[in-house]
Amino acid sequence: MVTLWLALLSGLAGIVLAACVLWPLRRRGRTGFMAACLSLGIVSASLYLLVGDPRAAQQPAAPSMADLRQGVEALEASLQREPQRADGWALLGRSRSELGQNTAAADAFARAAALAPDDAGLLVEAAQARAQAAAAKRFDDTALQWLQHALTVQPDAERAAWLLGIALRQRGRDAEAVEVWSALLPRLQPGAATALEQQLAIARAAAGTEAPATSPDPAQRNADPLLSVRIALPAGFDPAQWPQATALFVLARAPGGPPMPVAVRRYPLDGLPSSVTLSDADSPMPTQPLSAHARVEVLARLSRAGTASHTEGDLESEPVIVQLPQSGELQLQLR
Repeated sequence: MVTLWLALLSGLAGIVLAACVLWPLRRRGRTGFMAACLSLGIVSASLYLLVGDPRAAQQPAAPSMADLRQGVEALEASLQREPQRADGWALLGRSRSELGQNTAAADAFARAAALAPDDAGLLVEAAQARAQAAAAKRFDDTALQWLQHALTVQPDAERAAWLLGIALRQRGRDAEAVEVWSALLPRLQPGAATALEQQLAIARAAAGTEAPATSPDPAQRNADPLLSVRIALPAGFDPAQWPQATALFVLARAPGGPPMPVAVRRYPLDGLPSSVTLSDADSPMPTQPLSAHARVEVLARLSRAGTASHTEGDLESEPVIVQLPQSGELQLQLR
């Protein structure tokens, strides 16, 4: 039935097209004109019946769960051959999650996070998958570290800040969650901001704090320099020989503590400074400002990939431990 109707439509289209093309011949005789149009319509319908395919007018079926499972198997086979593909492991994690295989999804995302430790979006996905796989649906210490590092490498990562606040609240660290969410609030759209304000009110009540009269501006944090650093590039350094993604990181971290910095500045290749100052305004976490540390370990890194983690071919200074506030200017030589 579908084939017949489509054949009739094809014939009608042929008649209309023929009428448009042969219209100038109408003056030579209406009978011939009508016969020619009808003939072309019949030819169109006949051709459709011979070679047409009614399935072309049907919408393709949505992929089934069986198709997804086959795709996962093919992806796993590919990752056996190329296990260093972080994007492949992330795709596997998403696919496993779609299949409801939360533990397998978390494992795949963990592999991806190990291969791309400075991909903020991937770290957030990995942390969320890890919490989803946990029996209590809570963020464990590993997930917490991933979220904190995601905010370090991408301070404006809204989802990382939102989930970090949840992870902190799960640990009873409500005051810290309030600080993280308060910094996030001004960047949200009205609808999302309203939802976050409700959670902020609950967190403030749990922490025993009151809402400020006006929302604090992160730019108003103590910007007095606590540390001054002079960066020395190698002799003969030529920026033209470095990738455009290259970036200079000057960071301070707690001696013997986690690798996440307590203050960091990032500069693009075309804006490399000779001197840098660090202050509380450069602290990625409001709860751990630079001024809260008596001593910090300072280093500079010129990263080819533009990421904070060390990669092959980077230039890096020797780490130096200094007292805060530091007097004078610290010299860091990139090698």
